[in-house]
Amino acid sequence: MIKYSSEVAAAIKSATPIVALESTIISHGLPRPQNLEVALEVEKIVRENGATPATIALIDGVIHVGLEADELNRIANDDKVVKASTRDLAIIEATKQSAATTVAATSHIAHLAGIKVFATGGLGGVHRGHSYDESADLHALGEISIVIVCAGVKSILDVSGTLERLESFAIPVLGYQTNKFPGFYLTDSGFEIEHRVNSPAEIAAIWANRIALASDNCAIVVANPVVNQMNPELHDKVLTAGLAAAQTSHITGKAVTPFLLEYFHRESAGESLRVNIDIIKSNAKLAAQIACAL
Repeated sequence: MIKYSSEVAAAIKSATPIVALESTIISHGLPRPQNLEVALEVEKIVRENGATPATIALIDGVIHVGLEADELNRIANDDKVVKASTRDLAIIEATKQSAATTVAATSHIAHLAGIKVFATGGLGGVHRGHSYDESADLHALGEISIVIVCAGVKSILDVSGTLERLESFAIPVLGYQTNKFPGFYLTDSGFEIEHRVNSPAEIAAIWANRIALASDNCAIVVANPVVNQMNPELHDKVLTAGLAAAQTSHITGKAVTPFLLEYFHRESAGESLRVNIDIIKSNAKLAAQIACAL
């Protein structure tokens, strides 16, 4: 049910480090043609840091772990590519559609493939004003044993509510060289992280200890703050206006996040796009280092 790229298949055969990469950021998160350029550069960063990149997606109903050049180009440029969460995978397979995978779906497929480390931008979470409306990312991470490197949760979400849900699911959150929980575009969301780590080796030791203690039935979230954050005043201004625009336009459910991300890209004069790209590059580098340490 899974097709591996030649590069990933070789890495599996030789038991060398692999980093899973989501594809939603390519198909829906970044504008063309930068999306393909960034995807190629992120894969290069993973290789330069000693691991093999495994970008995950579905093409014509087939799950791909690792994409060849033409397949990556298709995910980046085909308007018919949809977003798939875990609940959608069997349906996408049966209907022979092509889809980019969310954090939840990427984590699930990576786990099936035996990949232990996953780099993404920001996690989904609890939506503002709707405590019952939360991303499937949280439930997936509560059930899947994987290390996920991210820049916290997207600042357009309810960060406090999301942290509470992570605690409820007993998902450990490690601040990478920080005790401040990052807010995606911002290095500090205003919330503290109890546990701090300073090296990939520390994360590898925690991973090994969890296995020994049989407490490894969920993900480890490594919160890696972006170095050059977005101007906080600009961020707050755009966020307030974007939330109001979403409400006026009756944008609800899973349509809210892409609407607000696009609003940020448009109204911040490219500043949020710069930060978004910096985030995924930084997380890919750290994820590769962690994969090597494991």
